[in-house]
Amino acid sequence: MRRPIKHKTHVEPDLQYQSLVVAKIINRIMYSGHKSHATRIVYKALEIASEKSKKPPLEVLETAINNASPNMELKSRRIGGANYQVPIEVRPERKNALAVRWLVESARNAKGKPMEEKFAEELLNAFNNTGNAVKKKLDMHRMADANKAFAHFAWGNK
Repeated sequence: MRRPIKHKTHVEPDLQYQSLVVAKIINRIMYSGHKSHATRIVYKALEIASEKSKKPPLEVLETAINNASPNMELKSRRIGGANYQVPIEVRPERKNALAVRWLVESARNAKGKPMEEKFAEELLNAFNNTGNAVKKKLDMHRMADANKAFAHFAWGNK
């Protein structure tokens, strides 16, 4: 039986930057429906990051997301009673989603500062190709490289 078709939810661009990426980050940071609080956090973090890097906020964000987004990922595949971790290429939408998820997650896991500062710090770290999100991407690439021998099982993956 075929899987049901997943309908993509349409996200409106944010008000200040007119950017879909910023809107998705706001939605990812949001807790318990407090969107105005999440919006304040993201705008403040972008402001802090642009002040420290002396670059426009959207440029910092785009570079950080590009540096944190993976090109390859592993997908489990069952073949002949054994499970193999098969490396596959990541679709562009999923690349951005993973990068945003990792940036927000690593900012949340940091302790001792307000969320604006933690997220700004994580953006700057990703902008400079360091930090937890970039480390996660490199780990994923390393694992995909190690399992390159199973790449011939990748047929039919979506």
